[in-house]
Amino acid sequence: MKRRFAAIVPAVAAVAFALPLTLSTSAVAAAPCGTTATDKDNSGWNNTANGANQRSGSYTSCAILGIAYSSHNLDYHCYTRIGSSTETWTYLRNDSASPDTYGWVRDDLLSDGGSLDPC
Repeated sequence: MKRRFAAIVPAVAAVAFALPLTLSTSAVAAAPCGTTATDKDNSGWNNTANGANQRSGSYTSCAILGIAYSSHNLDYHCYTRIGSSTETWTYLRNDSASPDTYGWVRDDLLSDGGSLDPC
C-alpha cells in the first residue's frame, strides 16, 4: 500500500502544479487605447446595449468613438480581460451608426454579457 501511495503522490503534485498554469494562460490581455481586434465571434447580431460608450481600448480612460443603443445592431468580435480582475470588454461593430463604428464596450453594460470568444 505504501508503494502505491508513493507512486501516486508525484502524479498528484504534477497535476496540482500544472492546473494554475493552465488556468492563468486563459486570461486575455487588456486592449490599450487604439487597439482593434479581428472578428472571432460567430454569434448572431446582438441588440443589448443601452447608451454604452464604444471606446478605442478596454479602459474608461480611452477615447469614446461612439455610443451603442438598444436599437442598434451590434456584431461582437471578441473579448478581453483587465488584468486578473473579472472585468471584461467586448470589441464590437455597431452597424447602426453612420458610418459603422468599431469599439470596446464593458461587458457589464451589455445585457447578455458580451462575446464569449477571447481575442
